[in-house]
Amino acid sequence: MMGYKVACVGATGNVGREMLNILDERKFPADEVVALASRRSMGVEVSYGDRTLKVKALENYDFSDVDICLMSAGGAVSKEWSPKIAAAGAVVIDNSSAWRMDPDVPLIVPEVNAAAAAGFTKRNIIANPNCSTAQLVVALKPLHDAATIKRVVVSTYQSVSGAGKDAMDELFSQTKAVYTNSELINKKFPKRIAFNVIPEIDVFMEDGYTKEEWKMMMETKKILDPKIMLTATCVRVPVFIGHSESVNVEFEKPISVEEARNILRNAPGCLVIDKHEPGGYVTPYECAGEDATYISRIREDATVENGLAFWCVSDNLRKGAALNAIQIAEVLINRKLLQPKKKAA
Repeated sequence: MMGYKVACVGATGNVGREMLNILDERKFPADEVVALASRRSMGVEVSYGDRTLKVKALENYDFSDVDICLMSAGGAVSKEWSPKIAAAGAVVIDNSSAWRMDPDVPLIVPEVNAAAAAGFTKRNIIANPNCSTAQLVVALKPLHDAATIKRVVVSTYQSVSGAGKDAMDELFSQTKAVYTNSELINKKFPKRIAFNVIPEIDVFMEDGYTKEEWKMMMETKKILDPKIMLTATCVRVPVFIGHSESVNVEFEKPISVEEARNILRNAPGCLVIDKHEPGGYVTPYECAGEDATYISRIREDATVENGLAFWCVSDNLRKGAALNAIQIAEVLINRKLLQPKKKAA
């Protein structure tokens, strides 16, 4: 079989680098992979397996022979470029929030709603959900199938890598400043992040929720079920990689802890590590570099009827972003929704 030509836009960022990594790791059927970024990154070298790719400028790239474009360059770039790239005949899988709520754009987490990917033909764009939503719905889907979720209350503990490379640098330099008694400088975050937590991710909205909290609510409805009620508090914590979530779920039907544990043990993308002993759970430190959504601390919530609580952790750069995008591309190929463009001899 002929391979596909894949373009990776935003190849120098946290997620872009991870995408190239994962394409190689999963032996994605690509004949050619192109790394693209803005003009100022031209010529920067990024690694793709044991090869090195020189970054080319997005502005004057010809997409006419590209099959799949993995877009991870932020919302503004995606709003401008995704329709142009899609018009050139490449399927855009976009990691930004730009297209997620567009009714003509499927919002996909392959373990949850792979079948909806077929709807990409309307715009030639598929959206990747927010990192904190992706891991949450992987855990909720099998439970929802079993006992129908009414309401979810989630508090997140989100790592700084979700805010980009500069944010990781800021945590590092502020932590160093604490030890050397130097001045702490906030650029990426509204308050210091070293040895602190910040209950503000993305912008504030009129109702007092932040955009990140709103995204979790709206995206969960779109991916999983519009009837689910969800409220979130999203918090940035001084962790480099890996988002954690404390999740409280109320079901319509009874579901025991044992049932829930067995369902999640057998669910795609989930790994249950739940021993009731010191350290018998997963933290973001252990999940960095891993693909699964880890679930721990599954227990009954006796304050409501049919209530469960659990802890859920995943690598936000992988399942929350790069891995999910590549799994979407694999869905297009495995379900024969996309044929490689025939190369002219």
